[in-house]
Amino acid sequence: MLFDGERFGLSRQSRNMVLVLLAIVCSVVGLSVPTVVARPTDPTRVDRHIAIMVAALMDRRHLSEMQMNDEISHRALDMFLKSLDRMKLFFLQSDVDEFMAERDNLDDYVKAGDVRIAKRIFDRFLERVNERVAVAQEYIDAEHDFSLDETMIRDPEKWDYAKTEEELNERWRKRVKYDLLLEIADEVPHDEAVEKLHKRYRGIQRNWEQHSNDELLEDFLTAITTSFDPHSSYMSPSNLDNFTIQMRLELDGIGASLESKYGETIVRRIVPGGAADKDGRLKIEDVIVGVAEGKEGEFVDIVDMKINDVVQLIRGKPNTIVRLEVMPADKSGRKIYDITRARIELKDSEARSEILDRPVTMPKADEPTVPGDHTHVLDSTPLVSEPVEEVTGKILEQQKGPNGPARRIGVISLPSFYMDMEGRRAGKADFKSTTRDVRRLLEEFNQQNVDLVVMDLRFNGGGSLPESVEATGLFIDKGPVVQVKGPDGRVQPYPDEEAGEVWSGPLIVLINRFSASASEIFAGAIQDYGRGLIIGDKSTHGKGTVQQLFELGTQILPLQEAPNLGALKMTIQQFYRPSGDSTQNRGVVSDVEIPYRTSHWEGIGEADLDYALKFDQVAPQPHDNYRAVTAPMVEQLRQRSAAREAKTDFFIKEDQKIKEIVKRQQEPTVTLNKEKFLAERAEVNSDKDQEEMFENLENNDRPVFPMTPYNEEVMAIALDYLELLNEANVALAK
Repeated sequence: MLFDGERFGLSRQSRNMVLVLLAIVCSVVGLSVPTVVARPTDPTRVDRHIAIMVAALMDRRHLSEMQMNDEISHRALDMFLKSLDRMKLFFLQSDVDEFMAERDNLDDYVKAGDVRIAKRIFDRFLERVNERVAVAQEYIDAEHDFSLDETMIRDPEKWDYAKTEEELNERWRKRVKYDLLLEIADEVPHDEAVEKLHKRYRGIQRNWEQHSNDELLEDFLTAITTSFDPHSSYMSPSNLDNFTIQMRLELDGIGASLESKYGETIVRRIVPGGAADKDGRLKIEDVIVGVAEGKEGEFVDIVDMKINDVVQLIRGKPNTIVRLEVMPADKSGRKIYDITRARIELKDSEARSEILDRPVTMPKADEPTVPGDHTHVLDSTPLVSEPVEEVTGKILEQQKGPNGPARRIGVISLPSFYMDMEGRRAGKADFKSTTRDVRRLLEEFNQQNVDLVVMDLRFNGGGSLPESVEATGLFIDKGPVVQVKGPDGRVQPYPDEEAGEVWSGPLIVLINRFSASASEIFAGAIQDYGRGLIIGDKSTHGKGTVQQLFELGTQILPLQEAPNLGALKMTIQQFYRPSGDSTQNRGVVSDVEIPYRTSHWEGIGEADLDYALKFDQVAPQPHDNYRAVTAPMVEQLRQRSAAREAKTDFFIKEDQKIKEIVKRQQEPTVTLNKEKFLAERAEVNSDKDQEEMFENLENNDRPVFPMTPYNEEVMAIALDYLELLNEANVALAK
């Protein structure tokens, strides 16, 4: 396939420039071992041609039909500066004024492939970083008067860039003082706190000094694309690789999660069944200090190296050897481990399930609810018995209630709507698929006589559009799941065309503000069909747009020969529910809200993002109504839930916490007075033991649905829902 420059709207000169890529990329495609990068150099010819393709695609294919013009140029400069210095702690106003002279020109530069301005701005930024970190190091060692009633502005939107170095230094004095107060609040000894801050600021400086050409190009072009909408972005080659890994849920490497801390690469987790796990020598908390390729390769010192670069060195093709120089956590002395890489499945992101046996009778609305007053007995028998199966789960048995048999509630936890795009494109019969995994779980639930299914989509940020449609089809007979509208205004429905439901019984969809995109397609369709109850936060995230991934290498060469030039993820459509409503900005509103702080956090909804597209509507599509959710039923469920929450310690405390969060978010400053600061932090930290939803559990053996007070309320709502369905004589087959 030859490069077709005309379909990008490129001039003859630009098309000729892009063709030069064919000669350039052939010299780099074969490289498999990444090199350690220093600070960015001048843009390459490849960089210039990538910019041309990104500009042409955005001009011709973006949903908004906006053109790359001066307005986009103005936005892009603001977005680029924000990406580098969001808190306005590095640039001076004079720097910004100098850059503003180019404010009308960024669109013209990018269309011509000239990205040198990014390097010029970044060079100035790096100069300011080095200056400010030097100042910060002095303030760390200085004496601070914590009895003063000083404050620091919390929101960078509330102040301008500093006009003088003295003004900027004052901001850094307060910033260091704030960081020291955080350490004091955590009862860190003074000398240890000082050393931590020195290391932290040196790490900031080191990370920016190691910022690569690819990363800078990604930052700059993403500033351009996010000036159209918040979800269009350019992915560098390494980030495209990471995106592909997340979608297909597998990678080639040793199977270890790594963290960079103060310049050290620390092993935080060993993936069960991965190469490192099978080798058995590498342990959690070990520090990796060197990496070598193969049995004879020379070691690369990775101390102070960015974690992304370390990961690129360690990853590689299956059945190849990587050698690691390790300082074991047990202080047994430096070791060399040679580990054979393997393909690793990322099971943490798969659909997972468990079945909960719940008593028919729960405490009535006017009785106190005591979390944990049922005996939990863990049955470790997996739902899928074959060890090679990809989905794991457990059955959690609970003591039956005194007045009747237990109700069996099956919970499926779905972190994303994943799909192995490469496997599907290649015609692989068993490519990784959300729908296939969920189907298997639902079939297990049918065999296990489950009474109700909870689809837990909390923190599910989306994924594949086809998977969201097909997964919804597991719960409805046939009909439209989502409608999409492109720049030409034409609306196309995406239906479930497979007759019959895999699960036809009662259904609850559990959401929060972090449930976005594909999650909202699923939840919105279930709500429109009256198929199931939506509960959780007040609403989902509110992302109602569809992005398409344009791998830039495939635009110039056939797929099998294409180099990795990164990709443009571009918003090309807006999606709508079967009812015709968009989820854009508004999200899917819960039928029954369970009070939690995430409903009240600022800055996490779609409407809070810069240049988010507007809500609109299209004509509704004819669709079934299962009548499994009615207005009177919802009102009863809300009343019962509210009555329980009013008598439950967890929700009483959570109500107070929500009020504190709302009040704190409205305050423009944060105190730097030690006494006041510690009092505020004490309030923040008072309920750490209740934040089970955000525990960072580092193993795959954790329960799918731990019995936290919040989840106990989910179960109570589920039992109320089953009771009301029975009273209303709603016939949902199982």
